[in-house]
Amino acid sequence: MEKREELEQGLAKLPLMQYAFFKPGELTFTQRVRAICETECPMYATTWACPPAVGTVEECRARCLQYPEALMLSTVTEVADIENLTETLATRAGHEAVTRQAVALLEGLGYETYTLSTEACALCDHCAYPDGPCRHPEKMYPCVESHGILVTELAERCGMDFFNGNLVTWYSLVFYR
Repeated sequence: MEKREELEQGLAKLPLMQYAFFKPGELTFTQRVRAICETECPMYATTWACPPAVGTVEECRARCLQYPEALMLSTVTEVADIENLTETLATRAGHEAVTRQAVALLEGLGYETYTLSTEACALCDHCAYPDGPCRHPEKMYPCVESHGILVTELAERCGMDFFNGNLVTWYSLVFYR
C-alpha cells in the first residue's frame, strides 16, 4: 500500500469534517491577514505562536514553501451561541487533538511536518515570549493567520465547506515532506 493511501485510511478514522491535499505554492500569503492579527487579536506579540514571533509574512511563506505537499483539515462543532466567544473558543481543544492525531499519522509514515492550526498557543499557562525560548516548540502550532494565509480562500479553492449558524469550523494546515 502506498503512503498516500495509508494516510487517507488513517484520516478516515479521525473525526474530521473534511480534508484536502494541496500544493503549498497554491497559497496566497498577504500582509492584509497579518494586519488583522496586529490590530484585532489580543494575542498579538504575546506568544511564540503569533506575530511578530513567527517572523515576517515573507519568512513564513518561505518556511511553508520548503514543503512540497500540504494537507488542509477541518472539524466542525455546534455551539449554543456562535457569538459567545468563550463557548466558541472552548471547542478549539477538540480540533487541536484531531490535528495532533493527523500529524502523528504523517510522522508515523516517515514524513517531516510543519503544522499551522488555531492556536495562539494554549500549551502553557503563561508563554515564555519574549523573555525566553518556547518551552514546547515540538508541540506548538502557530496560527494559520499568523502566516498571512487567507484560510477561507484556500478552503473554497479546495472545495471545503465553511459553515454558518451555530457551527464553529476550525482549520489546520499540515505541510509535509
